[in-house]
Amino acid sequence: MTADLLFYLFAACTLVCGFLVIANPFSLNPVTSAMFLVLTMVFLAGLFVLLHAFFLAAIQVLVYAGAVMVLFLFVIMLLDLKAEERRRLKVFGITTGLIAVGAILFIFLNTLAQAPLGASTTPELEGTTMALGKLLFTRYLLPFEVVSVLLLVAMIGAIFLSKKELK
Repeated sequence: MTADLLFYLFAACTLVCGFLVIANPFSLNPVTSAMFLVLTMVFLAGLFVLLHAFFLAAIQVLVYAGAVMVLFLFVIMLLDLKAEERRRLKVFGITTGLIAVGAILFIFLNTLAQAPLGASTTPELEGTTMALGKLLFTRYLLPFEVVSVLLLVAMIGAIFLSKKELK
């Protein structure tokens, strides 16, 4: 019963903080949104703990809430972003956003409908870090490397954008 209550608490907090990353009514400063992203990652680590994935929870906090968020904050502060005024919403952006959300919701509900009733959500076999490492560096090596190159390109792009014009 306690695990169920914690799940609903962590899930609700994750969703609320994830929403506040995008639609932040408290501040127009992007650093505030980054802090809500940190909270989202911490609550997600709590969900990993409930799944008995302690290694993933630790990595979630150390790598993503720690190192990657420091990189994001460095880029935000390097760009010297001012608090932006709210822009006028465009019909094309709203339409494509609603279509994307609808497609994801359709896929989610379709998958949920095909799942057998009373199916267990707990993992059948809890993996070790060695099994996770083998899987990460064999089957998922290409996506792992693509993400690392994407982070590198994003950091170089931020440095290039923040470079002042020489007179």
